[in-house]
Amino acid sequence: MRRTVILAVVAALGAGLLAGCAEDGDDSAPSSSNGGGGGGKGKTTLTVGVFGAFGLKEAGLYDEYMKLNKNIVIKQTSIERNENYYPQLLTHLGSGSGLADVQAVEVNNIAEITATQSGKLVDLGKTQGVAKDSFLDWKWAQGTSKDGKTVALGTDIGPQGICYRKDLFAKAGLPSDREAVGRLWAGDWNKYLEAGRQFKAKAPKGTAFVDSASGVMAAITGGNENRFYDKDGKVVYKTNPAVREAWDIAAEFATEGLTGKLQQFTPGWDQGYANGAFATVSCPAWMLGYIQDKAGAAGKDKWDVAAAPKPSNWGGSFLTVPEAGKNKEEAAKLVAWLTAPAQQAKLFAERGSFPSAQAAYGLSEVSGAKHEFFDDAPIGQIFSKAAEGIPVQILGPKDLIIAQNLADIGMLQVDQKGRSPQQGWDAAVKAIDNALDQ
Repeated sequence: MRRTVILAVVAALGAGLLAGCAEDGDDSAPSSSNGGGGGGKGKTTLTVGVFGAFGLKEAGLYDEYMKLNKNIVIKQTSIERNENYYPQLLTHLGSGSGLADVQAVEVNNIAEITATQSGKLVDLGKTQGVAKDSFLDWKWAQGTSKDGKTVALGTDIGPQGICYRKDLFAKAGLPSDREAVGRLWAGDWNKYLEAGRQFKAKAPKGTAFVDSASGVMAAITGGNENRFYDKDGKVVYKTNPAVREAWDIAAEFATEGLTGKLQQFTPGWDQGYANGAFATVSCPAWMLGYIQDKAGAAGKDKWDVAAAPKPSNWGGSFLTVPEAGKNKEEAAKLVAWLTAPAQQAKLFAERGSFPSAQAAYGLSEVSGAKHEFFDDAPIGQIFSKAAEGIPVQILGPKDLIIAQNLADIGMLQVDQKGRSPQQGWDAAVKAIDNALDQ
C-alpha cells in the first residue's frame, strides 16, 4: 500500500530536490473514447490536473467512474513536483485560462487558496452528494474559506504513528509489542525522548534511536492547533510556545546523540532503512510503503507500528473545480464521487492514502486493514484513532517555507553540524525573515 511517496511528500517537506518538471501525458480514457483528442460523439471530456503519482488513476477510480458514466471521458495530466505545479495553478487561476476542469491542491497550499482564490473556485459544499458530516471536521475546515465557501474537498490525510524496529528494541532491553511500545510514550513527546535515552544506554552498535531531529520536530508541530500563524493570519512561529517546545525537544534528541543525523528523503536516509541504522521514525500512513521499499525483504516483520505520543498530521491533498472551467457541473460531480467515503476507502486499500472522510473508517477496507510487512499491524485501526484526535489546525499561506527553513536551515545544523540549538534557531529565523521579506 503506497501513497505518492517522494513526489508529493517531498513537496510537503521541502526536502531534497528532484530535477525538473515532467508531464506524464497520461490519458485515463480508453483510446476508443478519445477519437481525435475529443471526448467522442456526445461525450464530455473532463480534465484533471494533479502533481506526482496522485493515486486516483493508479487506483482505478477514473476507469470505474467512466464505466458508471458512459458519457464521461477523463483525462489526467500530472506535473511531477508540486513546486512546479502550484505556481502554474496560481498563474492559470489569475488569468482564468489554461485550467483543468479539476485541479488538485496540496495541504501546504490550501490556506493560500481558500484565502485568495475562493472567488475563482466552485463551492463544492453545495454539490449533490457532498456531506460535511462525512469528513473530519478539521479537514473540511481546511478547504473552507472564512466566508463559509467550501472550495476544496479532501482526498487524504497523513495521521502519524511511530514505526519502529522490534529487533533493535528487544536488543536494547525495551518492549517490542506494539501496545507496550505505545505505552512507553503515550500522551507526551518528552516520554518519547526518555525512551530514546533508555534505548541509547543499551543500543546495538551503530544504531540510533531516531532517524533525524527534523522529523521529530515536524511530528510534534503537526499535532498542534496553533503553529506558524494565528487566527488573524499573523506569522507567530517565533513566539508560539508550541513551536518552541517542538524545537527544544527535537534539539535535545540531536544534542544527546539520539539521532542518525540524517536528512529525510535523501539517499543516506534511504540507506539507513536498509542498514537498520535507526530504531524509530515518525510515520504517516503513506510512509509505510516507502519504508517497505527501502528496508527491503530483510526488514519484513522487523518493523512494526505503534501509536504516536499524540495525534499528529503530516500531508494530505484536496480537489477543486475552477469557475473558469467549461464543465463545472460535471467536474463537481466527479469530485464529489472521488472524495466520497467508498472511493476514499478504495484509494487507501490500493495506494495507502488514508481517508479524510471519517465515514470511511467503518468500511472493511479501512477498519480491517493490516500491513503484512509490519507484522500484520492493524493500520486501519491505528491511523483511524490518530486521525480522529488531530486538532483543527490554523494554516497559513507560507507554512511550507517556514517548516522547510526550520528543518533544513535550522535543525539540520544542530543535528549534523553540531551548532547549538540557539544558533540553529537564529539561522532559521534569518532565512525565514528573508523569504517572507520581513
